[in-house]
Amino acid sequence: MTAPVLWQLAQTALPVAGRPESFPVRRVYCVGRNYLDHIQEMREGSERDDPFFFQKPPDAVVPDGSAIPYPPQTEDLQFEGELVVAIGAAGSGLSPQDAPGHIFGLAAGIDLTRRDRQRDCRDMARPWEAGKSFDHSAPCGDILPVEQAVSTLSGELRLSVNDRQRQHTSLGLMIWNVPEIISQLSHSYRLMPGDLIYTGTPAGVAAVRPGDQIRVEITGLPALTVTISEGDAHAAQ
Repeated sequence: MTAPVLWQLAQTALPVAGRPESFPVRRVYCVGRNYLDHIQEMREGSERDDPFFFQKPPDAVVPDGSAIPYPPQTEDLQFEGELVVAIGAAGSGLSPQDAPGHIFGLAAGIDLTRRDRQRDCRDMARPWEAGKSFDHSAPCGDILPVEQAVSTLSGELRLSVNDRQRQHTSLGLMIWNVPEIISQLSHSYRLMPGDLIYTGTPAGVAAVRPGDQIRVEITGLPALTVTISEGDAHAAQ
């Protein structure tokens, strides 16, 4: 008999700004509906609802400079610019006061969304994976160690498409701030080094097409730029 093949899969990792090492990605958590203007834009939920979380696979994470194939089974691929928190120390049941001590660093991110598929899932009361958890759906910039990101949490987020600004917010307008998000999540999961938390998006989300360049800039952090390319013809087969 032929011995079974055991695949050695490469682990997703992100550059750490100013350091030779990289940040191996363990899990990717995303916060839904964390800015009031986006809740109003999507016409769902209300202010200060308890935060809820969904996950993307670690290999959905792609770095700055990536060309992202337009995904199959959608005609409405949308961007969501977000602050990303990288976890550097294990913890569960954390208080908001203890949560900052578990942050390794911060980064700019994009939660790419097949909006038409997400709406279908919502209408059928199904999980969001079809709309959220597809290949290349979690671009993330270089991670800046938290001790260097002193101005970020009181700063601003801007997202542009082809140099036209589409999203702009103060990070202080999050319904649930970063320590609260970490605390809430840690009561459902044991957070571990390598976890990424996408913290939600403001209003202004819209569709992109092949050829579009998306750029996210967050105060004090390395910028993130990706390009949407033509989809893989074989992906839909």
